[in-house]
Order: sequence, then structure tokens, then C-alpha cells
Amino acid sequence: MNQDPKDIVSLPTDNSVQKVDNSLSIKELFYKYIRFLPFVVLSVAIALLIAYTYLRYAQPIYSSSGVIQLEIKTGKSSGNDKVEDLLYGTTKVQSLQSQLEIIKSKPLMERVVNRLGLQLSYTAIGRIKSENIYKRSPFNLNIHALTDSSASFSYHLKFTNSEQFEIAKLNISTTVGKPFTTPHGTFSVELLSPVASGAEFQVDWTPTKSMAAKYANALMVAPRTGSNSLVLSLETSNPFLTADIINSAMVQYDSVTIEQNNFSTDQMISFIDIRLDTLKKELDELQTKVIDYRVKANLIVDADAITTNYYDNLNKSQEKVVEAQAQLLSIEMIESYLSDKNNEFKKSTAPSSLGITDPTLNSLITNYNLAQVGRQTLIESNIPANHPSVKEADGLIEKNRTMILENLKNLRKAISGRIRETEKSDLLNQKQLHELPEKQKDLLGLERQVTTKLALYELLEKRREEASISRASTISTSKIIDEAAVAYTPAKPNKTTIRLIAIILGILVPVAIIILLEMLNDKISSKNDITRVSNVPILGEVGRSSLGKTLVVGKTSRTMVAEQFRTIRSNLQYVINNIQKPVIMITSSFSGEGKSFISTNLGAVLALSGKKTIILEFDIRKPMLLAGLGMIKKPGISNFIVGKAPMETLILPVQDTDNLFVLPCGPIPPNPSELLLDTKVDEIFSYLKKHFDIIIIDTAPVGIVSDALTLGKYADASLYITRQGYTYKKQINIINDLYENKKIPKMSVIVNDITSGHGYGYYGYGKYGYSYTKNDYYTQEEENKSWFKQVINFINPLKWFSKK
Repeated sequence: MNQDPKDIVSLPTDNSVQKVDNSLSIKELFYKYIRFLPFVVLSVAIALLIAYTYLRYAQPIYSSSGVIQLEIKTGKSSGNDKVEDLLYGTTKVQSLQSQLEIIKSKPLMERVVNRLGLQLSYTAIGRIKSENIYKRSPFNLNIHALTDSSASFSYHLKFTNSEQFEIAKLNISTTVGKPFTTPHGTFSVELLSPVASGAEFQVDWTPTKSMAAKYANALMVAPRTGSNSLVLSLETSNPFLTADIINSAMVQYDSVTIEQNNFSTDQMISFIDIRLDTLKKELDELQTKVIDYRVKANLIVDADAITTNYYDNLNKSQEKVVEAQAQLLSIEMIESYLSDKNNEFKKSTAPSSLGITDPTLNSLITNYNLAQVGRQTLIESNIPANHPSVKEADGLIEKNRTMILENLKNLRKAISGRIRETEKSDLLNQKQLHELPEKQKDLLGLERQVTTKLALYELLEKRREEASISRASTISTSKIIDEAAVAYTPAKPNKTTIRLIAIILGILVPVAIIILLEMLNDKISSKNDITRVSNVPILGEVGRSSLGKTLVVGKTSRTMVAEQFRTIRSNLQYVINNIQKPVIMITSSFSGEGKSFISTNLGAVLALSGKKTIILEFDIRKPMLLAGLGMIKKPGISNFIVGKAPMETLILPVQDTDNLFVLPCGPIPPNPSELLLDTKVDEIFSYLKKHFDIIIIDTAPVGIVSDALTLGKYADASLYITRQGYTYKKQINIINDLYENKKIPKMSVIVNDITSGHGYGYYGYGKYGYSYTKNDYYTQEEENKSWFKQVINFINPLKWFSKK
């Protein structure tokens, strides 16, 4: 048979080795992994289907945000005066962090819940998923009376028509507008828009505190870098609800800050009102005494010029004393308030300077009130009393209280000194008035008391008016910069991101599995697995036959596997050179690698070349040759060795194959290794060389027993069979040992059972890798495939890439 030069691999004529390039080419890598493309495509399709299902059923989440700007107040400090540093402080009275906690506090969120009426929530129940219909509900559930407002409950409403509905589990059927009673209270349904028959809704009542806690935890507040602004953001299942909660929270915070700023002023006004009521009662009593005394004493108010002058001087002195005593009285009231530990953190009237014009005292009292307001704000924000912020506020209050008491002590000394000086002046006038009538002096004393009380009353009224004006002019310390807008596009799930993740996972998962399987694969996949770690020559590769029989080579067979054996025959002539009547031994690492298959078809292809060929079934431990040819067991080698049969009677011809004969194994002996050492074995080969042109020895696996090593002395060449996906890579160490130590003669390797499923998609020989992939060169084997295999074959990309 004439061979195409491309089918022939140049092998060394001696035992020297020519190293083959064993690196995988780009084409080989392409064909190795492109076969997995259908599975990657299928994986991506499944991932996209899962992503579509998730997006179809997932609850959309809407996000919105708003920005509020704060006016941050700080204490004043000259930087040089340490006393001012102690009085005013250098730290912020309010900070972004403290305001952030107020916005996220549950009390503020309770105001939002009450303002928006979020205790009731409405959900439209659909076939696939339910939807929050805040502001889009076609009806309202009006509450006439609640049994327990702190208990949550839920009603499932189903409209049987546009006017009637049923409440599931309660067996209530009623009409729109008609009140109905349940264990939770009395309600009625008010229709806002037409409702389709069969529509189902769920109405949930949640107590204010629970709903406030839910949204307070969900609300995100963060300072904006480089400014005094806070960014409020929230995610809910309804876009209108998200925007309303944020905007309402900013409005309620604005109201809270105004209330906090008015707190100190309200406390001062309340304190002054109490003192005014007391003074008014005292004035009324004194004025009544003056009138009664005048009537009783029958005194007429007229005085001489001298008396008038004395009285004028005395009155001026008394005015100073009255003013000083009023200040002392104010000092006493303030000291009494501050000294009472019950008023330390009590939400009650706060101290006021009450006419004392000392700037240091006024500043200290202002700082004290601000510290009280700051602490009260932290407490109302549900911050524990042992929290560092509250402890810091407590320390600031105590420091200011101590400083106020110290300042009042100094003021008392100064005012008392002025009173003593004035009283000395009064003594002089009193001496001169000593001669005045006794009754007139008594009347003057009563009038002096009235004057003192009246002066103090007028002073308090003035302070109250100033405080009222200050309260009326209070403005908020916050400003809404950017209101939250309704976002109609869901923030979650992000369709583009989900689909992209699905595609990436659809690719990565099968790729990871392929890589893992490749890493865990410890069996030979191709000849490159051998040439990469071994110098042994590769005589050829044999593909998997789908014919279901051992002998696939015949006169007229042009299948791919038959052509591969013809190529091996061509390559074999460069191994045995010009040896007349060569003996070829075939072995492997262990059973199942295809020694008998290779021996049978190699013998057939050599017989087709006109050479009289015989195959020796020397695998006397586990003979498979005759069974593969469909021949029954007959006497053979073991019979001849023990002298029970002549050689000429043991040789059997192979039907339908000219020039091909078989020498059976015969009965399996109990001592096969010792049997091969018998001198009768020499007689076998001497006889066969006289009557046959080529002898093929099908021997036992060399990786298990030593039979092949024993028979190696009779062979001119050895073929070592490996099987794709069956022979372990570690068995290559056996091949290297046999080859490098020349334990068997002229060793070459054949890779058996090659399939495209292991990643190359073609069957190449030697370093050329010539491919039989067109029907012009061989006849396609017919194979009965299942419908699943037919589908896989249809989508197999190798089929399309191999077409030109």
C-alpha cells in the first residue's frame, strides 16, 4: 500500500532518541478546550434564566436622599484669657455627630410616623409578588376605635365587587362605608378609586413605636465632607414612601431645633411668672397696710420743705438700698435653686440673672442653661445616662453651677458693702428726722417697703417682656438644602449588574470545574502527557472504534482506526529496519489498556502487506486474544511446553484474513513465570521464524508481572501500549525505566483509545499531527447514538470548526 508522506513519522534507526517538541501549540489548546463551549453556553443560559427569574420575582427597592445644612454653634474664646476659656469653653456646644443622633432618634421618627400616618400600610397581593401601594391605595381603612393601639394586626381584604369585600379568617363580609367590628376595634373602608372584582389587599397596623424603630434603624445619616451638611438616605419598597419619610424627617428636625432653642426661654418666663405672682401678692398686702394705717392714724400727707428735703435724700439712699436688696434677693433665689440637688437635672424653671447686670454672671447663667438643654436633648434622644456624651454634659453643668455660686458669693460681698455705705448715710438723715412724729415715720417705713417691692416687680416685668420678644424671634438652626425626590427606577435589584454577574458566573463556574477536573486528572489524555516527561518515541495513536469488535482492519476497511494501523505499520518499518522476520513484543502497564486489540489489528495490517504473520497469545495469565477474534479456546503454548502437543497442530488461521495466524495460550498453567523459562520457548521461536515472516507477542502487562522482561530476549522491537483516560500518568515512570535501562528492546509507545472528548479533536502522529478529518481519506464508522448524543453532536463546535 502506498503511503502519503504526511502519514509517516521519522523514527531513529537505533536506540538514540530525538526529543520531540512536547509543548502544546495554540491550535492544540484551542481544540482541547473548545469542546467545552456548549457546556459554557448552557451554563450561561441557565445563569441568565436564574437571573431573569430572580429579577421577575424579587421585591424592588427604591432609594432616595435629601440634604440638610446645620448652623453649628461654638463657644467663644479669646485664646489668651484662661478665665474666659473656663467660662465659655473651647468645645462645640452642638456637633454634627450629636445632631446626627437626634435625626436618627426614635422620638423624632415617631413624629414622622404620626405625621404621615404610617401605622397603617397597604399591600396589593398579586399572583407573583405583592406590592406596597403607599399613596396608591384605592381605599382607606378608617379607624373609629381601637381595642389596643399597642398591638399589631393584619387584615386580608378581598373585593367581591366594586362595593363589597370580605375579610379572610374573620368571616366578615360587608360593604364600603359601613362600619364593622373586629377583636381589634371598629373600622370602615372608604373607597378612593374603583376596585376591580377579585382584587386582594392586605392592611397592616403597626404601633407607632415599632414603626418608628423600624424606619429609624433603616434611615442612614452621614455628614457631607467639608461642610456642615448631613445627607439623609433611605431604602424602602415604595418610592413615594421613601421620599416622604426623608422630607418629613428633615421638617420634623427643623421643628425640634426650634423647640429646643425656645426651651431655655420658656423656662425663664415660667420662673419669672412665679416670682411676679409672689411679688404681686406681697405688694397688695403692703398697699392695704398703708391705706389702713393712714385711715387709722388720720394722717394728712404734707411736709415742710426741710422735711421734704430730708425725705428726698433718704428716699434716694433707700432706692439704692432697695436696688441692692433686690439684687441680694435675686442672688438668694439663684443660690437656693442651684444648691438644691433636686434641681440638678430637673426639667423645670431655670435660674435667671433677674436684674443683676453683672456680665460675667449673665454669661455663666446662659452657659448653664445651654448645658441643661444639651443634656435634656441627649436624654430625649434615648441616649443612656451613663453614655460618655451625657457624662460630659453632666460635668459641664456642674462646672457652670460651681462657677455661678462662686460669682454670686463675690457679688453678695460687693452689694452688702454698698448697702452698708448707704445705711451710714441714712443714719445721718434719720438723726435729723428724729424729731418727726412717730406715726409719720411708721408710715414712711411702710411706703419704703412698697417702693422696694414695686421696683422689683417692675424689673421682673421688664425681664419677662425681653424674654418674650427673644422667643418670638427664634429661628431654626437648620436649612433644607435638597429635598428627597421620588425615584421611579428601583435601586435594587440592579438588572444590569445582576445580568452581568449571571454571565460571569455562567462562564466562571464551568471553567472552574474544568480547571479542577484537569488538576485532579491523573490519567494520560494524549501523547503530549508522555512526551512532556519522557524521551521514549511515540509510534502512533489509535482512535476509539465504535464497531463493537476487536478486528477492525480488513482488505476493504478504510475507517479512521484502520488507517491509523496502516500508519503505525509504516512507522514500524523504521524501528525494525531491515531485520528479516522480526519479532515484535506488545506489553503495557496493566490489564485493560488494549494489548490484545493492538496485537490483533497490527497483525492484520502486517498480514495485508503480504507478510505471513502470527500472533502469540503469551499473556498466559489472562488470555484475551482468541475471545476477541471470536474463536473458542484450544490447545496452545502451554501444551507444547509441557510436551503434550506438536507445534504444527497448534497454529490456527484467522478467518477472512489472509496470512494471519494465531498461536493460542492453551490452558492456564499454575506456574506461568517458570513456564516461560523452559527451553521449549526457544523451540517455539525457532519453529515460527522458519515458517512465518513476522511474529507478534501479546504478553502480560510488564507493570504487574515479569513475563514481558523474560520474553524480551526474543523480541526485535517492543510496543508499549497506553490508553487515553485509563493509563495513570505515574505509569510513565515504568516506561522511562524500561526505556532508559533498555530492559526491553527498541521500545516505542502507542497511545490507544484516543477520543475527541479528551480535547484535541483530531488524531495526529508524531510531531506532524496530520489529521484525518475528511471523508475523502477514510470511511466514517457507523454508530447507533441516543437522541441525547445526537443533540450534543449537533451542537458540537468541533464539527463546525473542522469544516472548511
